Amino acid sequence: MSFLAQTVRQVLRQAPTRSSALTGAMRSLSLAPALWQQNKPATADAAIDVAAIAKDQQKECQSICERVNQQVAKMEQGRLFAVVHLCGKQFKITAGDIILVEGYWPPTIGDEISLDKVLLAGARDFTLIGRPILESGLVTVKATVVEKTLTHTKTHFRKKRRKQYMRINFQRSPNTMIRINSIELARPVDASSEAEKEPSRRLF
Repeated sequence: MSFLAQTVRQVLRQAPTRSSALTGAMRSLSLAPALWQQNKPATADAAIDVAAIAKDQQKECQSICERVNQQVAKMEQGRLFAVVHLCGKQFKITAGDIILVEGYWPPTIGDEISLDKVLLAGARDFTLIGRPILESGLVTVKATVVEKTLTHTKTHFRKKRRKQYMRINFQRSPNTMIRINSIELARPVDASSEAEKEPSRRLF
């Protein structure tokens, strides 16, 4: 009996040392300490670096805006293009383009309109992207309603066999043709002052 008690005591004494040895081996093999060192909380030095990076990015943005404004002032930007939202659709346009708006639309022939929902505007060296649209007064897109017509005749024929049932329907939808007169940058990019809006007959 005493021999059994001694063996049990020895096993109990050796169990913690074995478990500690195993845990040490697992710790040395695991990747947790390395990952923990990489994901340490940010210190004051890291915050200073973030602030410096933000200042550098702000300076870079200012220099880009200045270059764009210089190009526009010297009229070196080339031909401007824009993407406008009109009657539920998006159109990529340049000066002189003719676009077709499907469905009923109130303006009549000869109306001069201003397209205010400009999603994107750009030139050869730069592009201004709205979120989702550009600021009002930054880009002015002027257009003229050229023609209001109907589409070609669409035939809708229905028949039921052996029922003496036959119908023919004709459909023509209204269309509006618009000519883009000009696309211009009304004021410098990233300027705080709001541009004075020129009065127009109708705004769409």
